[in-house]
Amino acid sequence: MAFGGKLSARITGLVKFFREVRSELKKVLWPGRRETLVYTGVVIISVLFVSTLIWVVDLIYGLLLGIILPGR
Repeated sequence: MAFGGKLSARITGLVKFFREVRSELKKVLWPGRRETLVYTGVVIISVLFVSTLIWVVDLIYGLLLGIILPGR
């Protein structure tokens, strides 16, 4: 009998959890199409900038190591 009670309590808990999740999702202010496109553009530009910066720093370190350790 105890096993059935625990299972019932878990199912009740899951149902309550998903009801609360649904309630919270209704409160979310979702961005519109234009905002989403702008945010996506900002992310893409930021990623390109940071990746270019890392590439340049790596290139400089590689050249410096080539000067410090010739023949490698």
